[in-house]
Amino acid sequence: MVTDQQVRRLFKLMQTERTQAVAAAKSGMDEKTARKYLKTSMLPSELKKERTWCTRPDPFKDIWDEVREKIAVHPEFEAKTLFDDLQDRYPGKFSDGQLRTLQRRIKRWRVLEGPAQEIFFPQLHRPGELAQSDYTHMGELGITLANKPFDHLVYHFVLTYSNWETGRICFSESFESLSDGLQAALWELGGVPHAHQTDRLTAAVQKSLHLDEFTQRYQALLDHYGLIGRKTQAASPNENGDVEQRNHRFKRAVQQALLLRGSADFADLDEYKLFLEKLFCRLNSGRRERFLEEQRVLHPLPDQRLESCKRLSVSVGPSSTIRVNHNVYSVESRLIGETIQVYLFAEHIDLFYAQKCVGRLPRLRGKKQHLINYRHMIDQLERKPGAFENYRYRDEMFPCSYFRLAYDELKERHTLQKAAREYLKILRMAAMESETAVGAALSELCGRQAITACSVEEILHAQQVPTPVTEVRIAQVDLTAYDRLLLNEEVSYAG
Repeated sequence: MVTDQQVRRLFKLMQTERTQAVAAAKSGMDEKTARKYLKTSMLPSELKKERTWCTRPDPFKDIWDEVREKIAVHPEFEAKTLFDDLQDRYPGKFSDGQLRTLQRRIKRWRVLEGPAQEIFFPQLHRPGELAQSDYTHMGELGITLANKPFDHLVYHFVLTYSNWETGRICFSESFESLSDGLQAALWELGGVPHAHQTDRLTAAVQKSLHLDEFTQRYQALLDHYGLIGRKTQAASPNENGDVEQRNHRFKRAVQQALLLRGSADFADLDEYKLFLEKLFCRLNSGRRERFLEEQRVLHPLPDQRLESCKRLSVSVGPSSTIRVNHNVYSVESRLIGETIQVYLFAEHIDLFYAQKCVGRLPRLRGKKQHLINYRHMIDQLERKPGAFENYRYRDEMFPCSYFRLAYDELKERHTLQKAAREYLKILRMAAMESETAVGAALSELCGRQAITACSVEEILHAQQVPTPVTEVRIAQVDLTAYDRLLLNEEVSYAG
């Protein structure tokens, strides 16, 4: 088959060669073929006629109207689904090899007659105009702390003009994490953009009757920083496209950095936070020029940050517990019957009574969880050992597996009440002295001798025997050296 390149060469050679035969030979074609192209002065591609006829009968000619009616009503129908339906309703009429024919026909119909497709309109971004933020789940990366799975999210903040980004570890899409993440980003940025956009977060957007209004707390946060709040339309994540795309690229960057590091396990949360800080610095290093453009037009920060917490007044129940955001926490029994103030932060809660902080507890994630500290309960449990066996939160009274093994062994040798009484004495030692030391004592006793409060106490006292102090002798200092030094100085002054 002759190509366009050969014919172009033929046209060029006809101006330099003596005969048509020589030009044709040098172009790599027969003289008769060359004569045809010279006569028409057209290239092979220009002479080729588009085929308008079918090479074989259309197997879907009789039922095409039926198929077209279905895809007109439901354009989301896939050709494979319709083909399987045709094979069921017309047994033996259509072979598997004809699926591709139906797919081509449906594709042609979608282009020529189908519904209009959604258009994505590229946006013009201006320096300092807009920031977007979102939460991204990190579970798929398999990150662990001290070899334990670490299920968490990252609050992700992005400037749409320069793509400068930062983030903060959090555990839920709460207002506290939104406020903490947004404020941390603005203070790290050193200024405030014109507007801030999120998707329809429950922490920011009203979900009752007024879907177009922000929550009171979020609006107060925006007002404090002079930010204009924006939100996407429902089911339109593309409107927050910059941060959505950065979510994907950020997680890919984390994955690559973990591969270079050789491990996804971190010693503690601080080490993981430092890892993310370094990663954000590296990602932002190539955006410095556009970032400086944004910094020049940012609004100034306010004098101080807002508290990133929710304040609640809760009553301490007779079980020495409080209920905060559908979760249960234990507190000191002295607070029973009192109303205390709870400051709910993203990662912890602070407890106040009479304007004094009486405790700080880690914030529970999710709902219907509980955090019970056996130290809050041990005094009253010792007075009421019969309540221990069926106590709703009894499992929280076993600080580690050795405590549970000890209680099971005591139940085998004693009645329930006596076993509970003996175990609670051991638990009191853990509360008053050292949980680690008591756990180590129980590990020594398990399987070797009968566990009792006395045997545990003996081991603890043996471990606490102070080692004798080694006598240290210091040689007497010879002061005559100082006398000689002073004498030499007097001689030198006299000279």
